[in-house]
Amino acid sequence: MTNAPPWAVRLRAERQHRLWSLKDLAVQLREAADEHTRARLPTADSLRRMIRSWEAGRHHPGELYARLYARAFGVDAGELFSASRTPIPTAAPASVAPDPELYERITEAVDQPRRVDAVTVEWLERCLAEHRRVEDTVGGRPLLPVVRAQLDIVATLARGASGPLADRTVAMLGEYAQFIAWMCQDSGDAAAALAWYDRSHGWALEAGDASLASTTLNMRAHLAWSLGDAPRCVRLAEASRWHDGRTTVGVQGMAAQMAARGHAEMGDAQPARRLLHEAEELIRAAAEHPEDEPPWMYFYDDGWFDMQRGMAELALGDAARAIAFLDRGLSSLPASYRRDRAWFGSCLARAHAAAGDVDAAESIALTVAPDAVAVNRFARRDLGKVAQTLRAARPRSGQAVEDALRATA
Repeated sequence: MTNAPPWAVRLRAERQHRLWSLKDLAVQLREAADEHTRARLPTADSLRRMIRSWEAGRHHPGELYARLYARAFGVDAGELFSASRTPIPTAAPASVAPDPELYERITEAVDQPRRVDAVTVEWLERCLAEHRRVEDTVGGRPLLPVVRAQLDIVATLARGASGPLADRTVAMLGEYAQFIAWMCQDSGDAAAALAWYDRSHGWALEAGDASLASTTLNMRAHLAWSLGDAPRCVRLAEASRWHDGRTTVGVQGMAAQMAARGHAEMGDAQPARRLLHEAEELIRAAAEHPEDEPPWMYFYDDGWFDMQRGMAELALGDAARAIAFLDRGLSSLPASYRRDRAWFGSCLARAHAAAGDVDAAESIALTVAPDAVAVNRFARRDLGKVAQTLRAARPRSGQAVEDALRATA
């Protein structure tokens, strides 16, 4: 996708901003046609294949489909299919699109990296922040090509930066690498995730950014946890605290809760709950001065921590406590956090199943199944386990969850 023409990148980005699947867009294109034209359009399956080909840049939509695209998206066809290339590809919302003066600055910096300035770097930082929030909704797989392309540009700019701006651009490289690692992990590519986390850690150390270096180790701990390696999860979380004293309290709280999750997976209730208590105090301290926390900690609040505690209690076998924490956390989680709502919803369904509440487990599983299939492969896996548990208690409930997972695939 990084070599796709600009118009193809725009087609994909416009669809993703609207949270449309290929099937959704095929429906919208048909709806944009008049009755006579609609009767001549190909089948929905054929349209989906055509859309996939257009977004990859393998073929250019003809005049008819260009008009349908413009109507469906509500944008000018000339602008949508313009051959001009933006200096840095982005899938972020239009709110971060550069004005003409900034566009010129960015173009000059890309062409001549020694001309990079703070304004260009600030724009890239805003783009990265917006991409993080888009990823919360659509998942990492669609964003990977654009973010990787941006990382290449940032690497070029870093070579031209000097003085304090050099440290800032290297730190931004570390942030980009960390984000790419997370998206690789979310896509199921653990080897690529580990490689990118290592890159992020190296750039963080080069830039002297202790909070980023610590966070990267925390995320490696999360990767170990997701692979079922609880002892390594604990070791990496403890290693991240070697930076304590030079990191924010929120980053320290993340390390404490990661270690707690590892202990919980091993059934070590006492250290798990002690570390969770410590993490809670650190999070409350961080909430008093959110402006001091790094931008990638935007999601870290009391509600998110409640859900972490729910996961730990579920691992420790206390379904009732898990349900209470997960319910409370999910009630404060915005709808835009589609990926996280799918994951923690699957945890809540699993907790209700463990508690023997078949009705609640089935209802929650059916509610989160579409998002789990669309944007969270780990949630989909866990809902499969919920279906197996429900089958043993009430076969029709287990079958209903399995059918929902297949229907939305």
